[in-house]
Amino acid sequence: MSSYLFTTPRLGFRRWQTADLDAFTAINSDPEVMRFFQKPLLKEDTLAMMERMERLFEEKGFCYFAVEHLADQSLIGAIGLGWKTFEADFTPTVDLGYRIGKSWWNQGFSTEGAAACLDYARQIQIPELVAMASIGNLASIEVMKKIGMQYWKDFDHSELQEYPEIQRCSLYHIKL
Repeated sequence: MSSYLFTTPRLGFRRWQTADLDAFTAINSDPEVMRFFQKPLLKEDTLAMMERMERLFEEKGFCYFAVEHLADQSLIGAIGLGWKTFEADFTPTVDLGYRIGKSWWNQGFSTEGAAACLDYARQIQIPELVAMASIGNLASIEVMKKIGMQYWKDFDHSELQEYPEIQRCSLYHIKL
């Protein structure tokens, strides 16, 4: 049984484990899941991401957490807080992000998980969060709205210059 940092009625949030690699690689390599990212991730890219998240948790007390469905302990994806330092007039900043497997879409898991991460951010005394998504990622933007985040502005993401189809992003924020 996993050791959860916090839970919701349906989800458990925890640190990453080596055993998560195959399930998370399956999510990260799905072209539909990764439609609004640079590219699907290979196993080694997924491992590097998990290792970055563990380092971030050690350093700052947050990360994009491994998220399990409590009913069967299936890994559904990653939901949590990231540290963004790319070139922009609002960085460095803490952002809220979510990426879940396609079989878990349209069931309210991203919204439930994102709301729980807002609460976690309050507990660890983060004063403000941002969230961003490519302007075409309407499902992600809808989650931001549902949890009470407010539209701030659209911007061209400096790390996506080679990906013009996803470079223009909408930025939302919330004071905690």
